[in-house]
Amino acid sequence: MKYLGKDPGSEVNDCPAVWDDGDAYVVQGSRITDPATLAEIGAIPDHETVIRIPKRLMVRFPEVAG
Repeated sequence: MKYLGKDPGSEVNDCPAVWDDGDAYVVQGSRITDPATLAEIGAIPDHETVIRIPKRLMVRFPEVAG
């Protein structure tokens, strides 16, 4: 797995961050726990979670960064 970087605005715990595992991106971010937000998203399987990453982290994705 290749570390691509953290949110350039983050100063705590290198979070959020993104890695490339060859087949997909692995993203570390803040888990969404707000009931209203989760209600809008809908059912989430038990083996999944929903996280929030700031848009400024997108520069760490090669397809976006160019």
